[in-house]
Amino acid sequence: MPISPLPRADFYRELLGHERFAEIEEFFVLSLITSAIRVNTLKASFKRDWFKWAEWYGWELSRPVPFCPTAAEVIAFYTSPGRTLEHADGYYFVQDAASTLPVELFDDHPSPLVLDMAAAPGGKTTHLITRYEDRGLVLANDSSARRLGALQANLQRWSGFGTLVTNFPGERFGRWYPETFDRVLLDAPCSGETLWPETGGRGRSVSERERARLCTRQITLLSAAIEALKVGGEVVYVTCTMAPEENEAVLEELLERYPKAVEIVSPPKRVKVKAPALPRAQGRRFSRQVRRAVRLWPYLYETSGLFAARIRKTAPVPTEPEAPPSRPWKIAPLKREEEVRLLANLQDVFGFALAPILEARELTLWAQERTVYAVPQRAVELFGELPHRSAGLMLGRWQGDVFLPSRALITRYLEQFQAPRLTLDEQQVRRWLKGSDLRGVTLPNGAGPVVLCMDQYGSFVGRAKVLHNRLRNLLPRHMVGRTLYPTALERDE
Repeated sequence: MPISPLPRADFYRELLGHERFAEIEEFFVLSLITSAIRVNTLKASFKRDWFKWAEWYGWELSRPVPFCPTAAEVIAFYTSPGRTLEHADGYYFVQDAASTLPVELFDDHPSPLVLDMAAAPGGKTTHLITRYEDRGLVLANDSSARRLGALQANLQRWSGFGTLVTNFPGERFGRWYPETFDRVLLDAPCSGETLWPETGGRGRSVSERERARLCTRQITLLSAAIEALKVGGEVVYVTCTMAPEENEAVLEELLERYPKAVEIVSPPKRVKVKAPALPRAQGRRFSRQVRRAVRLWPYLYETSGLFAARIRKTAPVPTEPEAPPSRPWKIAPLKREEEVRLLANLQDVFGFALAPILEARELTLWAQERTVYAVPQRAVELFGELPHRSAGLMLGRWQGDVFLPSRALITRYLEQFQAPRLTLDEQQVRRWLKGSDLRGVTLPNGAGPVVLCMDQYGSFVGRAKVLHNRLRNLLPRHMVGRTLYPTALERDE
């Protein structure tokens, strides 16, 4: 397919000058489109597993992402990174390299309360979870109901406990929860002028009227983020556009609105990036603080264009608090006897001790019909009546007298599951991933009503229910037939 034309070419030529614009134009035409693979460190090791997967699936590595220690780029592949078993189970996330920067801009915190104001489809949300080792709580909000399905699916595969998913206009959180959050991520709606070679219609032109509406909403959302932030906390403002009207100009307006309450700070020293914001644009000179933001021109790190700013709140700001909406949760806390039964079943059938994890991470058990969730106590205390789409991690479902743990729980704590394991050969694995049951299989000693199926390389393939004449395949529907599996020869190579 043809490459979309460079948007607003005349505007950027005038902004940058002919020499710098020629660099962008040449890069736009000649560069390779790459993807970054960011490893889920709750389940895997970047140093150990990333390169193992690259060998198995024929990924040609470009380089590590300089500003994200758990990500590297792929410029070519034999097996698509988005169609592997490991991707389906949330061992890594595929995204543009530039989008790994914003979460890395946040400073360290032992257990932050985070608001992700525009979270879907969840790439940066999953990054927030692993950035803080799943010891914080992320309220992942998105105003678009149709995008929440992808967000919830990605969070479940990622296997993090500390999330609450909501569906509200992000502008409301400043008044609903003033000075509440330690960190706020605002991936703002924008015109999308990434100056990156894309196919199809994504390179559409944006009218001045539409851009003006976007800028108005950006400053409204950013102001709400500042209101919702604790004094001393941090907001990261990010757009995937190079348009200064939506970046430096928005920051300048924020400083004018809150001259004594916010400051724009440079990236942390551990973040290796040199990409300063513009000093001036469209006849306007920006303040020194604004220039501390990061402007990733595509040619600098061979990524799509991205703008990000780290903003610290130094004093309270005026706000008009409003009561947030209130509605009882659809899930209900487990009774003590139900909790004891569940913990005993996991221990007896799977050899898995859930109780120490619940205690260490301050999790409570909730249920809706026969499905059980682990929800942070902090979410219950702070947002116990806030309408939401999902809370915490779905642990599994009761099937008769057996509690069947979710794939997300198993893949996160695979080494702690001591249930009998059945090793499948390559042909059996391929049949399994197509959704077929298995017959004529010799079960391992001590096999109970459910066994864990593994491949010959030690990777988890799926859960199987033991019936009298076959192993019933419990592979989730969304994985059936959609996961590629390399041959032994490909893996050995």
